[in-house]
Amino acid sequence: MTLDKFYRQTIHQRRLNINHYIENKMNFPILEEERANQMIENYLYTYGIPMGILPTIRVNQKDYVVPMVTEEPSVIAAASNGAKHLGNIKARFDRKTIKGQIILTDLTEAEARQALKENKEDWLSFTKKVAYRMVERGGGPLDIEYSSFSSDKNLFHSYYLLFDPCEAMGANALNTVLEALATKIKNDTGGKILMAILSNFNPKNFVRVETILPVERLNINLDKAHHLAEKIAMASEYAQLDPYRATTHNKGIMNGVDAVLIATGNDWRAVEASVHAFASKEGRYRALSQWFYDSKKAELIGQMDIPLPVATVGGTLSIHPMAQWSLELMGNPKAIELAQVIASVGLAQNFAALKAIVSEGIQKGHMGLQARSLAIQVGAKSDEIDPLVKLLKATEGFNSQLARDLLDKMRNS
Repeated sequence: MTLDKFYRQTIHQRRLNINHYIENKMNFPILEEERANQMIENYLYTYGIPMGILPTIRVNQKDYVVPMVTEEPSVIAAASNGAKHLGNIKARFDRKTIKGQIILTDLTEAEARQALKENKEDWLSFTKKVAYRMVERGGGPLDIEYSSFSSDKNLFHSYYLLFDPCEAMGANALNTVLEALATKIKNDTGGKILMAILSNFNPKNFVRVETILPVERLNINLDKAHHLAEKIAMASEYAQLDPYRATTHNKGIMNGVDAVLIATGNDWRAVEASVHAFASKEGRYRALSQWFYDSKKAELIGQMDIPLPVATVGGTLSIHPMAQWSLELMGNPKAIELAQVIASVGLAQNFAALKAIVSEGIQKGHMGLQARSLAIQVGAKSDEIDPLVKLLKATEGFNSQLARDLLDKMRNS
């Protein structure tokens, strides 16, 4: 059994090898209609998106096979290429926490601050009783903070509850605690409650990934390798300055991140919201990752901070059979470990994109996959796709009409 040259194997060989890898002789699970109907409202059909794997990525000296769900060509290929170049990626995520907020009006700022000072310990004790099951698992409420916000019409007071959801994402658990605490805060302060709800933003809670790449891995020609490393670092620097470039830079990172989030049944929309707020936390939208070129040591250094409020239990992933299969494929990691792997995939994806953009250009790597997609669109059968792709790649500026003409010519020759 081997995952080497996985892309060259037939679909049947890939499935056999993956089943052997996870010691699972059962068929790949599917989402049955009865279960799907319980997951959402007004269910009709299950929409299919391709699932593939990143055969190997090394994180904290451990190799992972990572499932990825995406409809975009080149995402998995780029992640695989980036992972091979980068080697071991160091990742750190000390403790996964989320924040919720209780927002009040009809108080002065002095009254709101004094209320927290006098009642903080009592409020925390109360919340721990509400979330006793999470506390028993080693998580639960951690701290309460305060901020005020004013508009032309109103002064708002926000009490932030810091919460450790353990292996779960924790939205439901936190919202339950917030709603209970809101009633107590209302009684203790005399203020009016506007809302009590979790936030998907916590700028102090993020994964940090770092890698050091010897320049010689970039090209067998050392002069070209040094030049490429310098250009990657410059492209990274520019992405810190121009939000137009930063947006696309970060989208490339999220190509990999979202694919793993979807595969593992995590809330990719919550992560996307958190990530883009995090990228703007200094008042300007910036790139998440940075790359530095050390010419003396002949090294390219990459690093990235990214918030990843992910889970390995609860919610959709606990009832979605393919999400459970995906976690099994990764060795059933804890939430912190899963976040570290996902962040590493994002960094590998980013490296591959930057390397392509500043060298041969992004389109060269896409051409074969785009040609294949076009061949399928114009009706090429399985045995016609590869020959048609070869013909398309030999032409400049191919389109659907050319693909149809070439397919007709193939069939009539």
